[in-house]
This record gives sequence, C-alpha cells and structure tokens, in this order.
Amino acid sequence: MTTRTGNSKLTTKDVAYVAMYLALFYVLDFLSNALPIFKMPNGGTLGLGTLALLLASYQLGWKLGTLTSILSIVVQFLTGQMYILGFSQFMLDYFFAFAAYGLACLFPDYKYFYSGVLITNIIRFISSTISGVVFYGLNLWGSMAYQAAYMIPTTILGLVLIPLLIKAMGPRFFKAASRK
Repeated sequence: MTTRTGNSKLTTKDVAYVAMYLALFYVLDFLSNALPIFKMPNGGTLGLGTLALLLASYQLGWKLGTLTSILSIVVQFLTGQMYILGFSQFMLDYFFAFAAYGLACLFPDYKYFYSGVLITNIIRFISSTISGVVFYGLNLWGSMAYQAAYMIPTTILGLVLIPLLIKAMGPRFFKAASRK
C-alpha cells in the first residue's frame, strides 16, 4: 500500500510505525491516567505517553512524528481524560501542545542531551500556561505552578529516558531521524 501525500509517499511500513507508536502512546497514557502520580484535578498528569511521541519523531522524522502526535489527540479521547471547554482551549491544551512533540527531531542533539525533548516540553508548558490564564481564570504564576507540577516531571522523564531508549535500540532503528 502506497498512498500519495504531496510529493512524498506514505508506505505501509510508515503506517505500521505510526500505528505502533499510537498503540504505545495509548498504553502509556492509560497508565499515566491510572496512576495517581502527578495527576492534577483539572487535567494534566505525568506524561508517559509523550515518550512514544518523542520516539516517533526521532525515528520517523518530523512529518510522520507530527502526524503521530496529532493522531495521539484522538487516542486521548479513548482514555477518557480530556478536558475541553471550547475550540480555542482545545487548540492550546491539545493540538499545539501535542503536535509540538513531532518536531523534536528538528532540534540539535548533544550526545546524551536531546534538546528537542526540552524544547517541545517547553512549548507544551507555554501553550498550557496560556490556556490556564485565558480559559481557567488563573493568574500567570498560578497557571505556571499548576502546569509545572506535572510538566517538570514529564520533561525530566523524557530527558533521561529518550537518550537511553534511542541508544538501547541502536542507530539502525533510528536512522530515519536523519530524514529531518
């Protein structure tokens, strides 16, 4: 199966990888929501699922990584842990926040420090902080504190585990990241 998307081809292998990362996202997101660790009352929890999105970006490149990240929003409906007040809030808390993870591979890596992990989590933090101020009526510092309660652990988890997972899986598995 080969499907045309613009000038590039989406192969069966690409579809299989996207599906695999979405399945991994589902399992990790389900675990995140089942465990009360860093779970916030109005949404937000330790983002185990973001590990799958970051790996997708580093393996598949930014285009398929972003596609996987956007499709993960649909998967989040299945875990039943979404808080949606309206379209604009959805765009800030979900679309921009999660689509950013697909861009992780575009940022430089320094041996065991993957700057894309940090930058994409900062983008999500900023997007969610703005949402907290605009839609939840929090002041800037209150929204930042709320988001930091789960985003700092999520970021640290990604900064530690992504380099280890990529190293453990080997360069052959992640050769596609050079297609940036």
